Amino acid sequence: MHRIGIGYDIHQLIEGRDLIIGGVKITHEKGLLGHSDADVLIHAIIDAMLGALALDDIGTLFPDTDAQYKNIDSTVLLKKVYELVQDRGYSIVNIDSNVIAQAPKMMPYIPKMKEVLCKVLEIKQEDLSIKAKTKEKMDAVGQKLAIESNAVVLLEKRMKKLYKD
Repeated sequence: MHRIGIGYDIHQLIEGRDLIIGGVKITHEKGLLGHSDADVLIHAIIDAMLGALALDDIGTLFPDTDAQYKNIDSTVLLKKVYELVQDRGYSIVNIDSNVIAQAPKMMPYIPKMKEVLCKVLEIKQEDLSIKAKTKEKMDAVGQKLAIESNAVVLLEKRMKKLYKD
């Protein structure tokens, strides 16, 4: 049995914060505003995994009113959600994602993002796609006021062992 989920996130760019995307610190004069580290890529992947399981969204599971999530590394949240996927008997088939930013350029950081995320999610790099897009200077993202991301995740029910090792 397969289940698919989609996720989306957007955060405003502000001065005085680190820019973390895909678990990687990116050199830039601004960072993303949020209760956690505001990692839009990880948040979109989390919501896609939760959607595939028909569970609540990231904001319900990790509310911004809870002090324990203040400035938390989103890879920690990703690991918790991946554990939910496993606990329900599923594995990740593949993830397809986009990071949409006018600036900074994402391409130089994508290999490291893939390395970080594949390690957390225990998947191969060929099972994770991260694409960099711009908004051609249109809307808040195009005006360098925000960065957004979307993701699609395909899960597969693991087969139960019918024998003992």
